Amino acid sequence: MSQIKKAVILAAGRGTRMRELTDELPKPMIPVHGKPILEHIVSGLAANGVTDFLIVVGYRKDVVMDHFGDGAERGLSINYVEQIVQDGTGKVVELGREFTGADPFVLSYGDILVSPESYGPLVDFTEVDAKLTVKSNEDVRKGGAVFIDEHGSVTDLIEKPKEGQPTSSSYNAGIYAFSSEIYDFTARLKLSPRGEYELTDAIADLVRAGKKVKAVELTGDWADVRDPEVLAELNAPKES
Repeated sequence: MSQIKKAVILAAGRGTRMRELTDELPKPMIPVHGKPILEHIVSGLAANGVTDFLIVVGYRKDVVMDHFGDGAERGLSINYVEQIVQDGTGKVVELGREFTGADPFVLSYGDILVSPESYGPLVDFTEVDAKLTVKSNEDVRKGGAVFIDEHGSVTDLIEKPKEGQPTSSSYNAGIYAFSSEIYDFTARLKLSPRGEYELTDAIADLVRAGKKVKAVELTGDWADVRDPEVLAELNAPKES
């Protein structure tokens, strides 16, 4: 087993759909069950052996950096890099190049919540070039449709498929594991029709180049904390 020790977390965005909730906080620092979303992510990865973190910050970076510091109190190493230009998920990944070096790493958006055990299959990086998480029974038109063969290998990935395009029951769940080869593909990205550099385009190119990309199905809790309605549902009292 090749155990991943590094993680890059994308936490630069304000999260305008959260409205006044992000007047003072970046979205990844909004509390869920009394702890910031980002705290859940860091602690979940740490519970699975990840020790070195790079948090990509931007809006209200001081809030994130003051909360986590250098990670020493948690027995971790936490570093930061600021995203200056908001030009898409494909280019922001390149901010991690110096930090990750030749090592494999987990990449997570800073607003995706999963149970800690969901990270286990990702940090086992054996005989693959990349892994991406998928979730069933989600509307792929809001994210990405992932196409998987009978061996669990990814064969294609379409971002927000439109009417008439092929579709899939597997939704791109927004947490990945990559080898350093991903940077070869993000470096070649062209602007998408949305005017951004898309990480999903780089992953699709990785697949087309014959690289081994495995899907990891999430069976436990998963939430994309995209708006106040999702947040309210997460923070609602549990029925006894």
